[in-house]
Amino acid sequence: MRRLACAIAALALAGGVDTVRAAYDEDAFVQKTIPAFSIPTPPKGGAATETVIGQVRTYRIRKGDTLIDLARYYDLGYNEIVDANPGMDPWVPPAGATILLPTEWVLPCCSYEGLVVNIPEMRLFFYRRAPQDPHTTMVYTYPVGLGRDDWRTPSGKFKVRGKTVNPQWNIPESIRKEHIAERDDPRTFIPGGDPENPLGKYRIELTLPLYGIHGTDIPWGVGMQVSHGCVRLYPEDIERFFPLVPVGTPGEFTYQPVKAGVRAGVVYIEAHQDIYGYAPALYREATAALERARLADHADQQLVVSALEDSGGIPVRVSPAPAGGAELVPAAAIERGVEANRDGVPSTHDHQAGDD
Repeated sequence: MRRLACAIAALALAGGVDTVRAAYDEDAFVQKTIPAFSIPTPPKGGAATETVIGQVRTYRIRKGDTLIDLARYYDLGYNEIVDANPGMDPWVPPAGATILLPTEWVLPCCSYEGLVVNIPEMRLFFYRRAPQDPHTTMVYTYPVGLGRDDWRTPSGKFKVRGKTVNPQWNIPESIRKEHIAERDDPRTFIPGGDPENPLGKYRIELTLPLYGIHGTDIPWGVGMQVSHGCVRLYPEDIERFFPLVPVGTPGEFTYQPVKAGVRAGVVYIEAHQDIYGYAPALYREATAALERARLADHADQQLVVSALEDSGGIPVRVSPAPAGGAELVPAAAIERGVEANRDGVPSTHDHQAGDD
């Protein structure tokens, strides 16, 4: 809660409170802005020099808002907006309250090419070289829904082996038995284009057996553990992401509940819930993350401990404080103000343009 109060205060002083309420219907979600970011291309075998993207902003709740609609409109997962605003009712947040929009991320370590899905934060990152500029890497990022605890999304490396528009869902027998037991539904397949097809309109097939990246027929499940192991994106996100990814693209499902990164020479960590219980000692995970990113010598251990206690899934500064002291607030609140244009869309320096 101290982090939330400090961040809101800092961003409010910087003029970063978004008060424009959108009409939250499907047309609004289709037309939402999804920024692309850029970082200097990391050298082969060398440490990346900039691994924090985006900016945290705030939003003042209007009557009728829900955190579920706001998450989708600002391209966040349910988990991200709820973790950043503990204690806030996601369905009936009080009008006039100011919340954090956690639209700032430390990049997972240490591959910065192709597809990376960080399972604990339920977010996908896609990297590709900027056209005609090998020294710049473009970063696209989207929230995702992942496997339930009894159908966990696995860690592992893969390549994109195919892409399908309006895929038919051939229901695995294990899932079909579940459907029969739960709702007396014996179907063996659901045709492409059917509104009940959980794959949505687009599917990206992987060399990792039984798993894929696709759309969804239940957008509210993004940022939740709802699938049988596959990666689900908002319909509007997969529609934009699908044409960007060529067949043969390398990728990885990774499990990093704590990430460490650097921006403008300042070190940050970002911590998330250990959703599958693989990494219960978060301080140990933070230490390992700093070591992997070659940042351990630049972090203050007391700040690391405080950040782990009060991060809420937002990058928090762990470099030694400058003269005069500094609060533990998000990177963007420290470094610069955040503005919103008349449509409520951020104007940022980073903006560049199982089957189921």
